[in-house]
Amino acid sequence: MSGTLIAIWKKRSHRGPMDAVESATLVTDAGLEGSVDRSRRRQVTLVDAERWARAVALLPEPVDPIARRANLLVSGVVLAETRGRLLRIGSTLLQIGGETTPCERMEEAAAGLQEALRDDWGGGAFAQVIEGGDIAVGDSVDWVEPKTGAA
Repeated sequence: MSGTLIAIWKKRSHRGPMDAVESATLVTDAGLEGSVDRSRRRQVTLVDAERWARAVALLPEPVDPIARRANLLVSGVVLAETRGRLLRIGSTLLQIGGETTPCERMEEAAAGLQEALRDDWGGGAFAQVIEGGDIAVGDSVDWVEPKTGAA
């Protein structure tokens, strides 16, 4: 079953605002072009829309997913427990590096949000860009199964 890229956000500066864009470029071994706070391990951050919805349902008021401060919002794929897996978004390929732990910035966005995101990879995942290229809202998102040896 395919998922969909729902939103793309770039961060202008450390602790700065997130800007929604319709398309962007993922750079191999670097991350989302034009977004700051990338590192060698944490090049791109992702959150899944369904897990986000479960978290904010616990809060008294709705919270826009931009508050999570991730780069990519995906739907139709579960990010929990996916360390090491490969995720294709459009023509690009990401390798999930691990869970993104929700920080105190979540509490600044909405009281109780940090705790609501704590379990089951609610803060999303971080990834490295294995194959770069252009991505756009609406692109397909699919897990890539590892190739098995010939029999």
